[in-house]
Amino acid sequence: MADMSGAESDAGARIVHLDVMGTAVFALTAGLSAALFTGVVKVVAVVVALVLFSIGVVTFLWSYWTAVQRSRTENIAVAQLYFLASASAPRNVRLTMNLVLVGQVMIGLGTALVRNSTDGRAGSTLAFGILVPMFGLGLNGLWCSKFGKFSTRQPASPKNRPGINSTSVPPTTDEMEQNSTHG
Repeated sequence: MADMSGAESDAGARIVHLDVMGTAVFALTAGLSAALFTGVVKVVAVVVALVLFSIGVVTFLWSYWTAVQRSRTENIAVAQLYFLASASAPRNVRLTMNLVLVGQVMIGLGTALVRNSTDGRAGSTLAFGILVPMFGLGLNGLWCSKFGKFSTRQPASPKNRPGINSTSVPPTTDEMEQNSTHG
């Protein structure tokens, strides 16, 4: 993040730090819940998973809105935005955030599948962990929508737009005549 200002660098680092810390808390609570599977520990794991999921939904929507604003002047691909693909993010940010996202998926699936018994009831509180990767996707998108590097959008000239042919619709000034070809 060498070409970012100090404030941008700090804000970007805080997003990465939040991603890592949230994942660490998730790993701890999900791991304890899978190992102990007691009432209080299960409730804490569910609350942590739902809080992280909620943060992920909000940051995902925020990042999408921010990316749409930037897409007016820059070419932004979904893979760049949510998986930090290509050169949209520096290598250290891309590796850290994507590894954390993979960790969230593995922990969520692993803890949901590890218990072969759920005290005789259908389902498991550990299944809430599979919602947590939304946290990672949202933070990836937020980081990239604010600090990512994208190519500049080239304006399309009317001649070069696909499907538009200036000779396909004859010019007319009569309002009724404009619709005559539509039946």
